[in-house]
Amino acid sequence: MKRFFVLPLAAVGFLMNAQTIGNSPYAAFGIGDVKYDNTTDVNAMGGISTAYIWDFNNNFNFSNPAANKNLELTTIKVEGTNENNFFKSNYDDLKATKHSSYLSNITIAFPLSPKVKFGLGYQPYSSKKYSVLNTETLSTGGGKASLFTGEGTISTVQAALSYQISPQFGVGLRSNFYFGNLYDINELTYSTAELINGYETKNKIKTFNFTLGTAYQKVLENDKKLTLGATYTFGNTGQMETRYVNSTYFYTPGQVKNNVSIIDEQTSEDKNLIPMEFSLGAGYGKDGKWFWGTQVDYKKGETIQFLGQPFANENSYKIAAGGWYIPNYNNFRSYFSRVTYRYGAYYEKGNLSFMGTDINKFALTGGVSLPFENKGASRMSGIDLGIELGKRGTLDNNMVRQNFVNLRIGLNFADKWFRKTLYD
Repeated sequence: MKRFFVLPLAAVGFLMNAQTIGNSPYAAFGIGDVKYDNTTDVNAMGGISTAYIWDFNNNFNFSNPAANKNLELTTIKVEGTNENNFFKSNYDDLKATKHSSYLSNITIAFPLSPKVKFGLGYQPYSSKKYSVLNTETLSTGGGKASLFTGEGTISTVQAALSYQISPQFGVGLRSNFYFGNLYDINELTYSTAELINGYETKNKIKTFNFTLGTAYQKVLENDKKLTLGATYTFGNTGQMETRYVNSTYFYTPGQVKNNVSIIDEQTSEDKNLIPMEFSLGAGYGKDGKWFWGTQVDYKKGETIQFLGQPFANENSYKIAAGGWYIPNYNNFRSYFSRVTYRYGAYYEKGNLSFMGTDINKFALTGGVSLPFENKGASRMSGIDLGIELGKRGTLDNNMVRQNFVNLRIGLNFADKWFRKTLYD
């Protein structure tokens, strides 16, 4: 089965739909390209969220549900992402460019009481869309062709609840429900054969898990703050159904399969699709002025059926650092003094490895939060803009190096709902 894992990275050629979420050839493996699990403003800071408590009252932290003690407004966020990927391989000096745009986040959050906050959100979790054709001439003079194709998306709905035990210490719980379908098929044929041999895997996902979070923030002298945070995501408590079919057939016009003969068919259930992971973070800042933080994430490798064989992703980790700065949020004479400027970077040891070569990722991030109105910090509805420039993969062993420029935009509408009207 080794050839199934190497060929898509041999850069013979891959064709991808420009409007699908998954653009990378590495999306062919496992559950596809896993997307970021945070909002535009957090991503602009390198993804730091475990020890990130926003100083103002208009943001909800889903990544660490315990870090929401300052939320006092109902906040609605709608966000979109534009991915721009530039691929290169030393194999035949291949170069390619792929783009996609998609809705990446919808959330609503509001306080239930001064100590209890609630949030509900939707995000795409992972996606794959690839088509790889490999042809070769045999020593006998005939031809051989292998076509690898795959598609599908996993989405997630999240519900988070935070409780502030004391002014310094909070806890939180987030439930994560994953759903979707993933398809992979390898079709093999010879010029002297009338039939095609197809190996097809379908993974039907309906599974869920939970994330526990804690956050501690200590107020120091001169309005300085020290923040510590931790999260732990349990392994699956739901299930994934996998159906594998090995069959022969031929196509008639319209890509209709005919004369299908099943050689082998298997069905299995598994709970290892979404892995266990945990995160530790620390941050330091000045109230309403600036913040800097760092965190380490660890994710256990998962196993998924790929073309009839188990495909195991490796354990991975991510190191991130970043922060934000506001010149003067009460300066109404200068709009740009009330803009939040964000910066960050991260390095990720990936969960894919081929021929002893790890597929790692590095990126620099930045962004701004632009307030809509000329009001105080307690009414900071606005636009979040973010950019991510980075690299994934390597040119070693004829693999693919992926340079990317990702753009993100988010609209945040924050206000105090359900207020009682007062009359004289």
